[in-house]
Amino acid sequence: MARKVRSMHSRIEVRQVSTWRRAGVAMLAGAAVLLPLRAAQAAMNFCAAPALQTSERTNADPGVKALVGNVQAHLNDQPHALAKLHTEGTLPHEGIYDQSVEAEKDLDLLRDAALAWRATSDDRYLKLVDRLLYAWVTTYQPSFNPIDETRFEGLILAYDMTASALPVKTRNASMAFLTKLATGYIQQIDTQPRPLKGTFRNNWQSHRIKLIAMAAFTLDNRKMINAAQRLFVEHVGDNIEPDGSTVDFSERDALHYVTYDLQPLVTAALSARRHNRNWLAEKGADGATLQVALNWLAPYAAGSKTHDEFVHSSVPFDAKRRKAGLPGYTGQWEPKNATELFHLAARLDGRYTPIALKLAPTPPAWLAVCLPLPAR
Repeated sequence: MARKVRSMHSRIEVRQVSTWRRAGVAMLAGAAVLLPLRAAQAAMNFCAAPALQTSERTNADPGVKALVGNVQAHLNDQPHALAKLHTEGTLPHEGIYDQSVEAEKDLDLLRDAALAWRATSDDRYLKLVDRLLYAWVTTYQPSFNPIDETRFEGLILAYDMTASALPVKTRNASMAFLTKLATGYIQQIDTQPRPLKGTFRNNWQSHRIKLIAMAAFTLDNRKMINAAQRLFVEHVGDNIEPDGSTVDFSERDALHYVTYDLQPLVTAALSARRHNRNWLAEKGADGATLQVALNWLAPYAAGSKTHDEFVHSSVPFDAKRRKAGLPGYTGQWEPKNATELFHLAARLDGRYTPIALKLAPTPPAWLAVCLPLPAR
C-alpha cells in the first residue's frame, strides 16, 4: 500500500513539475502541499526522476538507457570510500590527488545509481546506493575544505532520492553525516570576521553554500535552511558586483572561475526552489543577484564575446597549472565549459534554455534524467 501511495504521489508531483515548466514559473506551486508527505525521510526531492517510472519511457529514452547501462556495468563495484579526500591546490600525481579522484567516482556513481533506481524501480540499483552510501558516510571524515568536498553533492542527491527506501541504519548514518557536514560549514563561516574576505568571499564560499543548502533542504531542517538562505544572500552581495561580474573574475581573470563560482550557487538555488524559495532573484547588499551574474556570463557562453584566460591572474597556482600544460589555462575560454552551468540554469529560468541547447543539445546524462526539459 505504501509503495502505491508513493508511486501515486510521484506521478502527481511530476504532473505539477511539467505544468510549472510549461508555464515558465520560477517556483513549484504545489511544493508546500507535497512536502509533509516526505518530511520524515527526505524533503527536497531535487530530481524529477519519478517521471521515468514506466517501462515504455525507460526503454524509449536514450539518455535513460545510457545512464542505466553505465550503472549496470558497475553493479558489483566495491566502495572506494576514504577517510580523507584532497585535490585542492595539487596537480595530478601529487599527494593523494590520484587516489582522491578515483574515490570521487563513487560519488557520481551514487547519484547515477539512485537515478537508475528511480527510473526503473530495479532494486539492484537501490542496493548499490545502500552499499556505497553506508560505506562513505561511516568512513569519510569532513575536512570542511569545500573544493575537496564539492563532489559530495552526488552523495546528497543519492540520499535525497532514496531515503524513504533505505535500511534504517543507512538512513540514520546518512542523516548524521549530512547534519555534521552542514553544521560544520555553517559554524566555520559564522566564526569569520565580517566583512568576509579571501576564500570566504570567492568560489570556495559558493561551494560551501551549495553543500549547506543541499543538506539543509534534504534534511528539512528549518534552522539550517534559514542559515543557508542567510549565507547565500550574504555571498551574493560579497561576490557579485552590481554589473554581474564576480570577485573570482577580478582575481583570476578567467571565465573558468566564473562558471566554477556560479554553478554551485545555481545548484543551491535549485534546491531552494523545491521549498518554494526563489534564490535566483535574491538581492545581496549591493543589489546584485545570481540572475545578474548569469546574464553577465551569457554573451561569453553564447559566443558573442570572447576572453583570453588567466592573463592577469593574481594567483600563483594558475601559473603553475599553465606551466604544467593543463588544458584551459591558456588561450581563449571555451564556452562549452559552461554547458552544465547553463543547463542547470535553464531548469531555474527558461530564458537560459537557448544558450544551454546551443552549448549542447543534450545535457550531461545525469541532468537529462534528473531534470528533463519539457519537449520543444
